[in-house]
Amino acid sequence: MSLYRNAVWSLKGLREYTRSGYDAAAKHFQPGELEVSVAGRCFLVTGANSGIGKAAALELARRGGTVHLVCRNPERAEAARAEIIQQTQNQNVHVHILDMSSPRQVWDFARGFSQSHSVDVLVNNAGCMVNQRQLTEDGLEKNFATNTLGTYILTAALIPALKKSSDPRVITVSSGGMLVQKLNVDDLQFEKGTFDGTMSYAQNKRQQVVLTEQWAKQHKEIHFSCMHPGWADTPAVQSSMPDFHAKMKTRLRTEAQGADTVVWLSVSSRSRDQPSGLFFQDRKAVPTHLPLASTKYSSAEEEKLLSTLEELADKFKL
Repeated sequence: MSLYRNAVWSLKGLREYTRSGYDAAAKHFQPGELEVSVAGRCFLVTGANSGIGKAAALELARRGGTVHLVCRNPERAEAARAEIIQQTQNQNVHVHILDMSSPRQVWDFARGFSQSHSVDVLVNNAGCMVNQRQLTEDGLEKNFATNTLGTYILTAALIPALKKSSDPRVITVSSGGMLVQKLNVDDLQFEKGTFDGTMSYAQNKRQQVVLTEQWAKQHKEIHFSCMHPGWADTPAVQSSMPDFHAKMKTRLRTEAQGADTVVWLSVSSRSRDQPSGLFFQDRKAVPTHLPLASTKYSSAEEEKLLSTLEELADKFKL
């Protein structure tokens, strides 16, 4: 919790990320922006059985989209699917079981999905924040494997399919915690020093921002964006940050409020008019660095992140 308490709180303050911050921002939203039909468009949402992913999937289904829920837990996934169908009367909601921390599974899933389905919008929402350093069966640090490598592989593998869409978009759910992190390409899996789960998570979220910026430069046919949902009351926050949740519970955003910008980036025409590669909060592009935070990095460091991930990902390619 020290990362959020001492750094983010002092640098950004409480209100902007809380429910009252959302309420203040919502006063400036353009009316009717989300009153659209996305029938015929295909959305793939990772981590969609709860929290922000489920809330986003619900709103996409409500607007007529074909929604693919990519989840790790079969029972929770089916329960989420049933609830979304019941609330929206949209039968085009499908479940896919995938552990995003397993790079081989991610490659295999992306290959099979591309062969069987079209995709217009990819929402990289699945996340992991374990507070003790854990290794996956592949020997990868679990937070990094899920948040960074899994996101990298899924996105890279689906880019050819996305380019077949007339309006392809990739939205990655990052975090404001990344604002206090400088990109560290020399210890991607936190093998040095004392492991800090929140620090690891925030570093992964910084890496996602860098990836978004680089993908936008490389693939101009696709609109890439990342976003900060604010501090929302989700099962992930409750389990990974129990002290924070207990202190902030009455101030936290709802899951729907946390997902609002994801939905806006996925369906609105005005979001598509924004430059590709930006970082959003409450439907507005915001800086990726805070004044005096000393978090800026070089193009060489950005290139090293991409080359390292590409090399590591290729080791697991089937």
